[in-house]
Amino acid sequence: MLEQNQTAPDFTSVNQNGDDISLAQFRGDKNVVLYFYPKDDTPGCTVEANEFTGLIDQFAAADTAVLGVSKDSCEKHQKFINKHDLKVELLADTGGELCELYGTWGERKFMGRTYMGIGRSTFVIDKQGKLAHVDYKVKAKGHAQAMLELVQGLA
Repeated sequence: MLEQNQTAPDFTSVNQNGDDISLAQFRGDKNVVLYFYPKDDTPGCTVEANEFTGLIDQFAAADTAVLGVSKDSCEKHQKFINKHDLKVELLADTGGELCELYGTWGERKFMGRTYMGIGRSTFVIDKQGKLAHVDYKVKAKGHAQAMLELVQGLA
């Protein structure tokens, strides 16, 4: 598991449009909220994406990019964005490399069932590429507001 103050693992992944997005492109210019979620268009994931979307202008004013990550395809991400008029960029980690890199993939339990999946997690990466915040046990509701307040406090 990653910890606060570590250098964030570098990555390149494709967004909903099939464009390469890398952590390095933000370094020195923007903070990054990198949030991992289980699946497009499920209740908790929709709440989280909508809350980030509602605050996207405030994140931009705080020099912060918001990137959501799941193992869904670019096409599924695009449908999710269109259905809910989302303003966040979604990365398609179909092979799971980014989930492995950030330690969000593992055994989960839900309603007595055990399965492998993405744990809802968020990493705030400052402009220097350091992890300013690490949370492996995110609750969707209210999370975007808490992350906004955190990035507004970064120098």
